Amino acid sequence: MEMTFASADTGRTVLYVSSSPDQKLADFLAASGWHAVHAKNAAGAERMIERDNVKVGLVELPEDCTTQQLSALAACMRRPETNWVAQIAPGQADNELVSRFILDYCFDFVTRPWLNERLVFALGHAHGLSSLRHGHVAPEPSLGRHGMVGQCEAMQQLYRRIDKCGATEAPVFIAGESGTGKELTALAIHERSPRTGRQFVAINCAAIPPSLLQAELFGHERGAFTGALQRKIGRIESAHEGTLFLDEIGDMPHECQAVLLRFLQEGTIERLGGNGPIHVDVRVISATHVDLDKAVEDGRFRADLYHRLCVLRLVEPPLRERGGDIKLLANYALSMYKQDGARKLRGLSSDAIVAMSNYAWPGNVRELINCVRRAVVMSEGRFITANDLGLPATDNGPAVTLAEIRSKAEKDAIEHALQRHGYKLSEAAVELGISRATLYRLMHADRLHPEPSGGNGSNGGADADGDSEAERRGHGLVSAASV
Repeated sequence: MEMTFASADTGRTVLYVSSSPDQKLADFLAASGWHAVHAKNAAGAERMIERDNVKVGLVELPEDCTTQQLSALAACMRRPETNWVAQIAPGQADNELVSRFILDYCFDFVTRPWLNERLVFALGHAHGLSSLRHGHVAPEPSLGRHGMVGQCEAMQQLYRRIDKCGATEAPVFIAGESGTGKELTALAIHERSPRTGRQFVAINCAAIPPSLLQAELFGHERGAFTGALQRKIGRIESAHEGTLFLDEIGDMPHECQAVLLRFLQEGTIERLGGNGPIHVDVRVISATHVDLDKAVEDGRFRADLYHRLCVLRLVEPPLRERGGDIKLLANYALSMYKQDGARKLRGLSSDAIVAMSNYAWPGNVRELINCVRRAVVMSEGRFITANDLGLPATDNGPAVTLAEIRSKAEKDAIEHALQRHGYKLSEAAVELGISRATLYRLMHADRLHPEPSGGNGSNGGADADGDSEAERRGHGLVSAASV
């Protein structure tokens, strides 16, 4: 049952959840400038939140509340748009069940007697914070027009190339590490091609035993081999007039590569045990995490098949090179799985975002999504922290300036040039594209010696070019303290 305690609408509404209305509380709230509405249970409260966008809730916890009662209340209190204040009896906060519930789902709590300024302050604070959050909250991350999340330049370039590939019938090869989203790219190409609306058939060439892969691709007739009790249409034939996506093509057995090449050349297949060719019209997209160029060089992949498949080539950027997309993807994963957790989550903490930005993500987007999903379940607070994510600790070392980076690069370049030319300064200066005098000056600034450390000094103070100490002093290489 829902009822309104106060007729005056002050613009500040509090949703009061209790098994029975409390008229004294209603009068007190009205006198304090609140428009109070009552819900008898969690289901009624959830309906009112959806209908009226209530920012503040006040829930009365029974003195003998049970786990079932608290779980029912938690179902509506997980919603992020409402801040909750709990009303409890004296000493009730010492109950572990109640204290955990307050920590997980409530903004604040008040203890009986609660008709005082403490209650007004708690409600006002909760309302103010909720208004502040609503005014600055970012929109829920959503999939882009290509069905992917990403705004970095590498992804923008990928989107443009997907559009170009969609406008042609040429075979496309997608290279990229595992977990970067190669199948999503293949599907995006299909949906932007004239074949959209037709079948998109995907097969993982690494997931099927080599002895069965040919039958899976081309199908078989009844009795073609032991266990072939009826005709089966293969994946290639089932993709007729659509798109066939061959994932992990780099793991395809060598004996299957020749049969696939014949299909790509002639556009026909023959079922195992069949006695005639079948024309099939499909657009082929392939992908793998394997370095196919190296595989061709090593003889593990046919060069002629490679050139048939790799007419158009796309490269999926690894997650570690996508910058701010890491945060976008993490928030998207959180929006998908936040209901899996037992607690009401507000978002990702700043240390979690730093930890994700510093991690190399060898499993790429797939690893990130699984990491966030695990953290949703295992987190114990309002925000997912770096500890919840379980990422390894990273030591980024001391911060350095751009000037320090340039100085080190300059010093390394001079040292390597000197070593390559046996510390002959004239030759090193020519390689570096600077004058001999400039080289002397830079060596002095970087405290570099004009000869290898540990030299025996038998040249009487001359460097490898025969320069005397007096000449080096003229170029400023020898300091006054060393004279």
